[in-house]
Amino acid sequence: MILVERSAHVAAPVEAVWDVVQRAEQLPAWLAGVRAAEVLSGEGFGRRQLVQAGRGAAHEAEVIAYQEPTLIGWRERAKGAGARAEARTEIYVQLTADEEQGGTVVRLIVVRWPAGPVKAALLRLGLRRVGADLEDSLARLTDLAAVG
Repeated sequence: MILVERSAHVAAPVEAVWDVVQRAEQLPAWLAGVRAAEVLSGEGFGRRQLVQAGRGAAHEAEVIAYQEPTLIGWRERAKGAGARAEARTEIYVQLTADEEQGGTVVRLIVVRWPAGPVKAALLRLGLRRVGADLEDSLARLTDLAAVG
């Protein structure tokens, strides 16, 4: 398992940030590496969505954590030729009201279970990029949520 997390303060109330992060169609606007996203079925816990990465790979994802208005998480599984069932990624967005400064503390967490030791080694080499992508995502989310 490989875990990367970043957090930032957003100068907007929890509800405004939640309105952005819980909508699949908003993912490309703030989550680095996402080119398109759409809901396939359902809503809230168990919702199925299609997430297309910037490099063209598409992953079907299922919402596995949903506590309005503070937590959403989804699991993507590798699909396609040569994909192994145990390869998966989980992404969590946790929101906490910031009582001292006002606004919201946003915590982004990415957990990856690579398909084998070679993939794990390659993922470890790319940890800095994953962290930078999370920081970029937080900056984009800050701008998007503040605009409202």
